[in-house]
Amino acid sequence: MRILVIDGQGGGLGRSIVEKILDRFPQADLTVLGTNAMATANMMRGGAKKGATGENAIRYNCARADVILGPVGIILPNAMLGEISPAVSEAVLSSPAEKLLFPVSNAHKLHVLGHTEKTWQGYFEEAVKLLEEFEAQQRESRA
Repeated sequence: MRILVIDGQGGGLGRSIVEKILDRFPQADLTVLGTNAMATANMMRGGAKKGATGENAIRYNCARADVILGPVGIILPNAMLGEISPAVSEAVLSSPAEKLLFPVSNAHKLHVLGHTEKTWQGYFEEAVKLLEEFEAQQRESRA
């Protein structure tokens, strides 16, 4: 299962996601993608072995991913103070990968109906549970 974690700005959320994934899936095929070098470096400090920075890296890798995780802003053009280009949001949305998006702020006046407020730990646990389900589905489909 090829997992991408995408983040921007300081990469703090992405780093937390990476740490939680690697805690449960230490051998995961995990790649971190930052919209800037600082975000990529911070996610790499979370334990990722592969990382790249910038629009082209995100576009290239989204087309090859099984699962994409990141803040909801990665699907919103011009989000994260303009770090998310329309091409990045299109690459994420058009990817065949499952997308696990974390609600961050309401800076873009986006309200996700049916969304239940949780702690960050609750979101991380939900993401890991979904990754376990995706992994099981992949094993079944190969069998």
